[in-house]
Amino acid sequence: MTDIADNTPSALPLMQLTSAFWGFKTFAAAVELGLFTRLADGRAMSLEEAADELDIRERPADMFLAACASLGLLEKDGEKYRNSALSEEFLVEGKPRYFGGFVRYCDQREYPVWHRIVDAMRTDRPLTWDPDSHGSVFVAENPVMMEFFWESLHSISASTAHALADAYDFGPHSRLLDVGGGSAGYPVQLCRRYPHLSATVFDLEHVCAMAEQKVRAAGLEKSIATVAGDFMTDEPLPGGHDVILLSMILHDWDETTNRALLRKCWEALAPGGAIVICELLLNPERTGPASAALMGMNMIVETEGGKNYSETEYQDWLTDAGFEEPRVIRFDTAGANGAVVARKQ
Repeated sequence: MTDIADNTPSALPLMQLTSAFWGFKTFAAAVELGLFTRLADGRAMSLEEAADELDIRERPADMFLAACASLGLLEKDGEKYRNSALSEEFLVEGKPRYFGGFVRYCDQREYPVWHRIVDAMRTDRPLTWDPDSHGSVFVAENPVMMEFFWESLHSISASTAHALADAYDFGPHSRLLDVGGGSAGYPVQLCRRYPHLSATVFDLEHVCAMAEQKVRAAGLEKSIATVAGDFMTDEPLPGGHDVILLSMILHDWDETTNRALLRKCWEALAPGGAIVICELLLNPERTGPASAALMGMNMIVETEGGKNYSETEYQDWLTDAGFEEPRVIRFDTAGANGAVVARKQ
């Protein structure tokens, strides 16, 4: 961007980068205060009502509501504010696609430690947990936050699966294996879209218990099963499937681990089947898009070896594992900007 007057670069993009956290923290405050849930189902709220119900002073309430409207989170109707369509769909607690849990998770777990991102880059150690301990102390001591995490991931997975079902035809497949499938967000959406499809969620035992709850809530017990295990150590993976899904999994691990997992997938997949890697993909030059590159930065904070990889890296790994004809399909959602698909002959 340049200044029109003298054609020199403008500082505006730098100001936008510098102040980006103002928008996030305003958004996070609105979620914490339950603003969007209070405005559910078309309710409108005046400045005075907002100050009273949110237990904040009137001057901050005035600026707060204006800021939320500027971010597209609220709409103004006369002297009152109501939810935008975006907020009504994703930010009202109790709705199926509720995204607020992820906002609170990022605000309370990730945002504070991002202040030490330079330390993480110098030590190459995560900041949200101690890799020298047995597991994450955070997980053990913050069950409410982990509930936020899983509920928000389920919402992100459901939205991403909806886009994936539009971009890739699962019609020729009959049995899906979702490796590291979490709360079954993908299988629930895919089996709804393709009623002939059955699915297996393969994940840790306590995660499978959560997935079973989501499957029951969706009424899909006859279509979706769970198998408890650890894809890092268990061998072989469950067999008898003609499509394997790795959704937002591989960015958590280093190249060696990912190559080993892809080889396990090849061995478990029925001949003629397909593998689908759904991720925020970097371009071949590794210069963007920003969503994928910045998720990679977050992997410094959250993981020991994870990073976001380019579409060409995934294609090369798939070929080396024995898969054929790797290709990229593109879409744009919160959890992924595309998928790399390959086949086993």
